[in-house]
Amino acid sequence: MTDDRDKTTGKEHIKKFSFQSRKNEQEKVEILIPELLQAGYSFYTWPSAHFLASFLYNQRDSLRDKNILELGSGTALPGILCAKLGARVTLSDCSTLPKTQNHIKHSCFLNNLNVGTDINVVGLTWGLLSHNLFQLGALDFIISSDCFYDPTVFEDILVTVTFLLERNPTCKFIFAYQERSADWCLENLLRKWGLKCANINTDRLGENTIVDTHGTGGVVGGSNPSLHLFEITLE
Repeated sequence: MTDDRDKTTGKEHIKKFSFQSRKNEQEKVEILIPELLQAGYSFYTWPSAHFLASFLYNQRDSLRDKNILELGSGTALPGILCAKLGARVTLSDCSTLPKTQNHIKHSCFLNNLNVGTDINVVGLTWGLLSHNLFQLGALDFIISSDCFYDPTVFEDILVTVTFLLERNPTCKFIFAYQERSADWCLENLLRKWGLKCANINTDRLGENTIVDTHGTGGVVGGSNPSLHLFEITLE
């Protein structure tokens, strides 16, 4: 395994995230995530990523051998966790950001995942029906954390999601969202693209799982009331 990331973007900080069943200590999974705090949004693990990963760990029995695409992977915590839990995972981020893609590959490297065999990394730009998008195989789940951070990209995200759901009608798009403005709304866009959205109840998220973050004071699990989980499917 080789590490081919760009090494010029700043000082690296490693965070360790651990997920463990309260009933079985042998089910503990640890993920190492590199961060470059001054390099840009995609090089930091946002609270939504940890929140989504906590939910996915709770659903681990249903993820094994499933085909999962992560959109806007960034440091790729949720997608790497899914791969560690036995899913077939493709990580993606904007096709015009090669440094971000290299950083994703570095995250895989630190977690002993070989890109191309254990996990895949591709460039996907939201709203663009690119060759890489058409090359994706069957999908069971699409996941993303904090992709709806800017209203100007909302429709681009849903264009990509709609395309993938129409090719995979039983697929579900599960995403974590951090509420930043009460004025932001997807309702009209969902109706336009023939999609429906449901809230995922996370009230009992921590009952069966111990989640810990080492080396950070960030939000853990469902302790932040601004964090929400949603599921989008075809109408």
